[in-house]
Amino acid sequence: MQTTSFSQFNIPSIVWASPPPTTTMLCGKTTSTRRLSPPNAVASSTSRHQVTHSMPPEKLEIFKSLEPWVFENILPFRKPVEKCWQPIEFLPDPSQGPEHFEEEVRALRQRVLGLSDEYFVMLVGNMLTEDALPTYQTAINTFDGVRDETGSSPCPWAIWTRAWSAEENRHGDLLRTYLYLSGRVDMLMVEKTLQYSIGAGIDIGVENNPYMGFVYTSFQERATNLTHGNMAKLAIEGGDPVLARICGTIAADEKRHENAYTKIIEKLLEIDPNTTMIAIAYMMKKRITMPLHLMYDGQDPNIFKHFSAIIQKQGVYTSRDYVEILEFFIRRWKLEKLEGLTTGEARRAQDFVCKLPRKIKRFENRDNILDSHPVKLSWIFNKQVCV
Repeated sequence: MQTTSFSQFNIPSIVWASPPPTTTMLCGKTTSTRRLSPPNAVASSTSRHQVTHSMPPEKLEIFKSLEPWVFENILPFRKPVEKCWQPIEFLPDPSQGPEHFEEEVRALRQRVLGLSDEYFVMLVGNMLTEDALPTYQTAINTFDGVRDETGSSPCPWAIWTRAWSAEENRHGDLLRTYLYLSGRVDMLMVEKTLQYSIGAGIDIGVENNPYMGFVYTSFQERATNLTHGNMAKLAIEGGDPVLARICGTIAADEKRHENAYTKIIEKLLEIDPNTTMIAIAYMMKKRITMPLHLMYDGQDPNIFKHFSAIIQKQGVYTSRDYVEILEFFIRRWKLEKLEGLTTGEARRAQDFVCKLPRKIKRFENRDNILDSHPVKLSWIFNKQVCV
């Protein structure tokens, strides 16, 4: 089966965190290991210095006291398993017999012929992000005061994390199976990339601090909702309504999860506005990075930057989206009108966050973040798909 390396693009990544020096990333048969110049806005050229357990011990009681509230206000965002969709509902069903199964696979492969290689790069990146779920559940279970202490804790914070993980787990399963059946990508390289990436872990800079952690999850769930929604629109344009429905369904899950995490921050702003406002500002200063920013395939140190470049070039997730998400949370959490801030640090944090969207827009316009930088991506594609 003929394969080809991916083509060049001109837009640098806008939101990424560089891997540590020992971490590298590429797929298969690459011809270039050229490092990109970092973009002019929201980016860091080195790994951040990790800080741990930054939340004062006395704040643990706040999260303990919120457990009844979590039972009543957050656990209802779970969906009963019997009412949840499952991946097989969107896929060729082998239980219907071999002839019917083969016919459905051929139909799937025919549909994806109308989708570009760029689309499949983005779909692989989204699948890897969803399928690296063990990393994210582990990360949430490092948050002080809300972690699952036993792996099956009856604490409502832990119940939510396990339920969230169980719902999210279906996303990667579905996308990976669809990619496998499509015949459009080198699944061996995809699977190696997933294993490397889970092994590399995650560094989102939340310091085991649930204030920061829930700011991150609020932002990230909204970003993934938007990304999957845009992928659904592109799938319709490319002639695959089934894949459009898959991406749209995943986006709906992300929206529901966003609502849960956003509600947690609303509650924290109500009962502890100073600490919560400072946490929001800290996360905005650090920049919200994509969860799989340490994506690695064993060879290419730039693979996440390449993926980020393509999703921006294709309009699936851009610097403007980042700003719009920030503006949304400023409105949703009523940060400009937030009362009860009693410290100078908290008031400075409020001022910083509320002015940040305008600053990013000015910065982007001044330095033209969308200027031309050659970008290569070397995921290997199967160009001849038997239908």
